[in-house]
Amino acid sequence: MTSKYMKNFFNDNNPLEDTEENATTIMPIFTEIEGNPDMECSGVAKTDLPILPLRNMVMYPGVALPVSVGRPKSLQLVKEAYEKKRLIGVTCQKEMSIDNPEYEDLYDIGTVAEIVKILEMPDSSSTVILQGKKRFHLDNLTTLDPYLKGNITLLEDELPVENDKEFEALISAIKELTFKILKTLGEPTRELSFALRNIDNSYYLINFLCSNIPIVAQQKQELLNIGSLKQRAFSLYASLSKEAQLIQIKADIQSKTREDINQQQREHFLQQQIKTIQDELGGSVQEQDILELREKAANKKWDEKVGAVFEKEVKKLERLHPQSPDFSVQYNYLETFVDLPWGEYTKDNFNLKHAQKQLDKDHYGLEKVKERIIEHLAVLKLRGDLKSPIICLYGPPGVGKTSLGKSIAEALKRKYIRISLGGLHDEAEIRGHRRTYIGAMPGRIIQGLLKAGSSNPVFVLDEIDKIGNDFKGDPASALLEVLDPEQNNAFHDNYLDVDYDLSKILFIATANNLNTVSQPLLDRMELIDVSGYIQEEKVEIARRHLVPKQLENHGLNKDDIDIPKKTLDAIVESYTRESGVRELDKKIAKIMRKVARKKASEEEYPHTLTVADLHDYLGVAEYNRDKYEGNEYAGVVTGLAWTAVGGEILFVESSLSKSKGEKLTLTGNLGDVMKESAVIAMQFVKSHAYMLNINEELFDKWSVHIHVPEGAIPKDGPSAGITMVTSIASSFTQRKVRPNLAMTGEITLRGRVLPVGGIKEKILAAKRANIKDIILSIENKKDIEEIRESYLKGLTFHYVRDIKEVLDFALLDEQVKHPIKLD
Repeated sequence: MTSKYMKNFFNDNNPLEDTEENATTIMPIFTEIEGNPDMECSGVAKTDLPILPLRNMVMYPGVALPVSVGRPKSLQLVKEAYEKKRLIGVTCQKEMSIDNPEYEDLYDIGTVAEIVKILEMPDSSSTVILQGKKRFHLDNLTTLDPYLKGNITLLEDELPVENDKEFEALISAIKELTFKILKTLGEPTRELSFALRNIDNSYYLINFLCSNIPIVAQQKQELLNIGSLKQRAFSLYASLSKEAQLIQIKADIQSKTREDINQQQREHFLQQQIKTIQDELGGSVQEQDILELREKAANKKWDEKVGAVFEKEVKKLERLHPQSPDFSVQYNYLETFVDLPWGEYTKDNFNLKHAQKQLDKDHYGLEKVKERIIEHLAVLKLRGDLKSPIICLYGPPGVGKTSLGKSIAEALKRKYIRISLGGLHDEAEIRGHRRTYIGAMPGRIIQGLLKAGSSNPVFVLDEIDKIGNDFKGDPASALLEVLDPEQNNAFHDNYLDVDYDLSKILFIATANNLNTVSQPLLDRMELIDVSGYIQEEKVEIARRHLVPKQLENHGLNKDDIDIPKKTLDAIVESYTRESGVRELDKKIAKIMRKVARKKASEEEYPHTLTVADLHDYLGVAEYNRDKYEGNEYAGVVTGLAWTAVGGEILFVESSLSKSKGEKLTLTGNLGDVMKESAVIAMQFVKSHAYMLNINEELFDKWSVHIHVPEGAIPKDGPSAGITMVTSIASSFTQRKVRPNLAMTGEITLRGRVLPVGGIKEKILAAKRANIKDIILSIENKKDIEEIRESYLKGLTFHYVRDIKEVLDFALLDEQVKHPIKLD
């Protein structure tokens, strides 16, 4: 029988046959035995018989097998035996990895064999054709060099009695089971079936099948050890039955899935084959990955509780199949787990002078913020261990809140991490997703620590006032745990599912408007007001930082263009209107672009930019400075307002017109609070008309119209209350308002003047408009004391408790030039 299909059947699912030696198992060669089933062994030497050890192969009497011989000892044995026409003993090794086996490494039952032929293969190896003769018992080994020799005892096989019906039925059952297996495999089996049906020698058939069924070498050896041919046939039938069931199950699975198989399944099967190859080559990718995780974990400074969680999760990973979807999820989790900087901190730089120098170098002004950072560093230096504060820098755009965080990190020599919270509306962005979700990942806080590689970075939470919320949760509420020094030493991320210490992180939040930040969140932060810059500060910032930066960004040198302070002052005054310097930076960049174009085109241009040149570089002036309009008209009073881009002055105008009955008209795009202030102001003037020497009958004859110019701009807030009272009083008395005067404050029906906010921005606006006197509530005096002296130069503050003090100072006894005749 020489069919290729026989090879497929007998060697399928048996990778152990493919070993270093005996690696080639070709279609076995058979000798048809006539008469006596025992092969002729006359003349065999029972002492010092050459013993050939095989790896993973068991030889049976009557079966001829090709064996690839590679070991030097084995090559010498077969060559000498072949030349001398001697029989040899063939036995199987217990462990195929042993190169020089001894007696205890060999099975003691083997087969006497004849060397039929030695073939030299194209790859320079030798293949020996061995013909099995008779079983023997290996009594001992007498020689180990130059090859194995030993004493043997020939064994007789116990044959069944003649006409044993049970044995005949067993042989028939074995044949039918073999045919069934071949049919299940779906290969063309006509030639093979014909050959098996025509083998009449039961001894030969049984040994042939025992030698080639796909079972491990140990089980084949157990079949060879059975001296009774009938018992060997029973054991063979049991092995064939088991194999038939496995093949049938495999065939059923293949038939069910053959139509549904797709590219993904093919890749899975290929991956399985790759894994098998990798296992054979000495280790799988899974084992290497787990080993790498354990090596990383060995260097981590975590406590026993965290270590126990890691060990538990690693053991869970070891139980998962590498191709399982859960494997990658679990591996990614553990990779994140070990990459976190558990207990790893950078060393702070406690040189206070260096920190102050670094902060002054990067930012001009902002003294309050710098002072707070130096204080924190000083306490940290003295105590050595301190929970970091939660600082919130709030103020208008462009004043350097975000860039301050980077400067603080430089000063402290810490890592710097920034996350933008603007538009964030999913709680999982802060706390992470649970691992049960597809695509789960840790929150932004844990991700930031992964990037930083230390557990004490400077962490900037940018635009904290622009967090949203929807059905996915409220991120601002999730931040309560992060920004609470009493809780964040055990921050719980849903993905990590283990408490992590955030108490050493210096959190710096930034915001433009605190009104949109929840009160519990504000309560956890130390608020530092980063208000706008005055004119001189903007010019100095432009000279020190903005101009050098834009020169570098546009490929220009210092000698290419010089912008004097006077020109910078004109840019700030006429081309920008902001509290910060972002718009100023854009204007300087615009100038640099035009200079770069002229330089690249080799055109002539002035290397010193004057105020007169600004028209060519920036166009027509975009803004006019807020100017005080004088006190020539009754009812026109200057107020102070806060906006998102800084402070501004505004004018409250009141006019009277004859009417029947009382009437109050409000215009100027006023909000509800400001309208209420106007109503309160009108009621106060009416109820205190005697104090101002106003005839009460006038209110029934004259209607009042209050207008706040720039009607396209929405205006709201209570701080124009005293301004409106003064304006209405001036209209009804036709008295002049004190020149170069501005005021801000809320009024009550009783006439009390209440404090308002945004004082610093309002003061800067007053200075720009050349205001000399400012009226404030006495409770705002504390705000003035916190403002730098240079901001207050040229201003006189008048602190009041009630509206009578306001009117006494604001209204002059002199009437306007063309008063309205009220009767």
